[in-house]
Amino acid sequence: MPQAAPAAQPFLSPHPPPPKTPLTPLQAAKRAAAYHAVSDHLLPNHTYVGIGSGSTIVYVVEAISTLPRSLTSHMTFLTTGHQSRALIYDAGLRYTNIDTLPLDGAGAVRMLDVAFDGADEVDAELNVIKGGGACLFQEKLVVVSAKKFVCVADHRKLSPSLLTSFPSIPVEILPLSTQHVLASLRLLGSPSPTLRSGLPAKAGPVITDNAGFIVDAPFPPLLPSQEPSDEGSRHDVATLAKRIKEIVGVVEVGLFFGAQKPAVVYFGMDDGGVMVKTLEKTEQRS
Repeated sequence: MPQAAPAAQPFLSPHPPPPKTPLTPLQAAKRAAAYHAVSDHLLPNHTYVGIGSGSTIVYVVEAISTLPRSLTSHMTFLTTGHQSRALIYDAGLRYTNIDTLPLDGAGAVRMLDVAFDGADEVDAELNVIKGGGACLFQEKLVVVSAKKFVCVADHRKLSPSLLTSFPSIPVEILPLSTQHVLASLRLLGSPSPTLRSGLPAKAGPVITDNAGFIVDAPFPPLLPSQEPSDEGSRHDVATLAKRIKEIVGVVEVGLFFGAQKPAVVYFGMDDGGVMVKTLEKTEQRS
């Protein structure tokens, strides 16, 4: 697991300036968490930075855009979908696709220095559900390409176990495999896996940036670790993720576990503070 502590001096204040327009308490909480995350983990020597998707990432990009161009001009931002690409473009920052990363001196693909992304739900062991915004495959590709995954969320996303508050596991699939995947998920114990609809904005299913479909698969709350359950219907995170991934037609599963987990999560709290959580400790900031 990568260390959460930065290796160099940060160059952004963790306290954001007054917003240009009034914010709800929840928006203000997300903004506070984003500024703390960027202050701690975006460093002057970084050159490749992953930018995820979702409502909290709006404030991550805002925080980055407040920095002088002399500090960000050498940085390239790799995005997980159309939303984050538009945010980076509108902020006047340089972006590229993950498949254009250069090779390092050893002939391997250059890793991102850090990736910032949100979450749909986070458990006590920092396992994460993502994919509610349908950027699932690209989100995971950016995360596993980064030396460090920094997650930014609000306090509602923290749960004792996954699928406590978020209702289902997003699964990105190839369209031709829809019926096979739905039947296979039911055999795994999902009572009602459903192809995500694009209504009311679009007739038919949601189509991802990779021309896939999204299936939302509910399960009972997941056990955090690989440990036996007294309830035969309960899966642990890692085992269920691997079993879903083995289904023919599945492109990616919205469970982030093991090496895919964030090194640190920044939660914007309802009192205006920020909770910083790693596997080792939890810190409260004002």
